[in-house]
Amino acid sequence: MVERVKSFFGGMLQKDERKKFSLLGVIFGITIGVYWLLRPIKDGLFLTMVGTEYVPLVKMLSVVVIIPAVMIYSKLVDSFSRHVVLYILSVFYAVTAIIFAILILNPVTGIANTITDPSRFLGWAFYVYVETFGVIMAALFWAFVSDTTTPDSAKRGYPVIVMGAQMGAVLLPLVSRFIILGIGTGGTGYALLFGVVVLCFLPLAVFYYVNHVPRGQMEGFKTNEHSPIEGDHKKAGFFEGLRLLIAKPYLLGIFVIVSFYEVINAILDYQFKGLAKASYTGDALIVFLNNFAIFANFIALVCIVVGIDRIGRSLGVGKTLVLLPILVGFCVVGMSFYPFLAVAFVIQAVQKSFNYSLNQPVKEQLYIPTTKDTKYKAKAWIDMFGSRLSKGGASIINSTRGILGAEGFIAFSLLISFGLIGVWMMAALFVGKVHAQALREDRVVC
Repeated sequence: MVERVKSFFGGMLQKDERKKFSLLGVIFGITIGVYWLLRPIKDGLFLTMVGTEYVPLVKMLSVVVIIPAVMIYSKLVDSFSRHVVLYILSVFYAVTAIIFAILILNPVTGIANTITDPSRFLGWAFYVYVETFGVIMAALFWAFVSDTTTPDSAKRGYPVIVMGAQMGAVLLPLVSRFIILGIGTGGTGYALLFGVVVLCFLPLAVFYYVNHVPRGQMEGFKTNEHSPIEGDHKKAGFFEGLRLLIAKPYLLGIFVIVSFYEVINAILDYQFKGLAKASYTGDALIVFLNNFAIFANFIALVCIVVGIDRIGRSLGVGKTLVLLPILVGFCVVGMSFYPFLAVAFVIQAVQKSFNYSLNQPVKEQLYIPTTKDTKYKAKAWIDMFGSRLSKGGASIINSTRGILGAEGFIAFSLLISFGLIGVWMMAALFVGKVHAQALREDRVVC
């Protein structure tokens, strides 16, 4: 394993690539680490303050909120260089988190008050806040990276980025757990403030990256345009991404890969969170969900270190993307027939870690042979609006549990899940074939 870690920063990468991808790993490690620090707080806060039965509704609310969020994001991308957009969003989310931390520390409005009431606005607002952070910051980061990376370099360097992300996703929830357990009541608010401190390092890391990575490493796939840090790309408008998504089968295929996973994952996650809430509440629930975050991301980190990316290089993009729906199919069966918290914990951790360690970096390579409008506009619709819409659809499915009962819901969710998995696998093979052909012919897909 030690030799494998050395290979990331030695033989696999050229000298300038090592610097580039190491810095990108730090940047994404901060981003994803903060997200995974926020995520258990988000879930624990909402389940404690508002209640499990309102999870489908808040998922649908996030769909509504993400529409203006995508519009604002698109406007920012049109108006500023991408690294400047990262500065702006980092400051916005840090300041907003401070406000939330103050409210969470309040004994009346915060986590210390374990009375469940759907009128507790803080639970709703913080849930939506974290949801937008996860999709916007990750989408912006990967768009920036794919726009400045060639296909061959991506194969060597993307695992380094993902390794950095998983290290952050393990370390920050771990520190958050110690803060909550060490302080006790009010620890959740201080854990959130710790996340703010870490987030403040993000613009500093981006600034260093932009000014110290060699210009030769800032060139993307088959383009004669300037580096995207110049901010001189075509201003295509908010709906250009939607137009591209509808018009291009390749992008629709990516949309299916992203959205169908989100639907099934949301169904599994709803069952897992329901089992967790039945056993824990308040800070104890957040600590449990922190443990889950640490466990899932640690598995992903181990997978990366031992070389799971070799599967992608061996099988190719299309066949590699088919592996996740197969695994998710087994997870759906396991969760349906063994609805116990320990089983759900392991199932969710395994499928999420596989998604993070192998599926995500391979999926992001699909955007390399595309135009800037596709990377920044269509990708925004797929990653932001598409994923939220999928979770909203899954919430409708989850809301049928009260109507169908436990057994009826299991049968219904199994039917839906396996139907989606079939289409998902076909879409993965299709986009993999188109991607491979585009690289062979040295052309842009769309």
